[in-house]
Amino acid sequence: MQDTRLNRLLNNGGDRATQWASNPWRRLSLVMLALLLGFFLANGISTTAGQLAFWDVSMSALCVLLIEIVNRLASSLSRTRPGLLWGNVLNALKLGFIYGFILEAFKLGS
Repeated sequence: MQDTRLNRLLNNGGDRATQWASNPWRRLSLVMLALLLGFFLANGISTTAGQLAFWDVSMSALCVLLIEIVNRLASSLSRTRPGLLWGNVLNALKLGFIYGFILEAFKLGS
């Protein structure tokens, strides 16, 4: 790529974000926020799809497809570069998403 001002700005921003996230506590906080965000997304999607009853099957298929895509991305990231922050954040987002759907299923089953 050409060495433009925008390209340098994006590279410097990425380097600064990586340097900021090198602290273990910040890294843990990002992973925990991703876990909670996944849980929040699952609750929002399940209530929206439950309210609009004709979207149930298509939303469940879309969620399964999304989870499988994240599985592929996270496994390829962990194989090529283990311990990568964004791979861990993506995996935590997926785990929160799955946990939120499981909890909603238990609430509906009782």
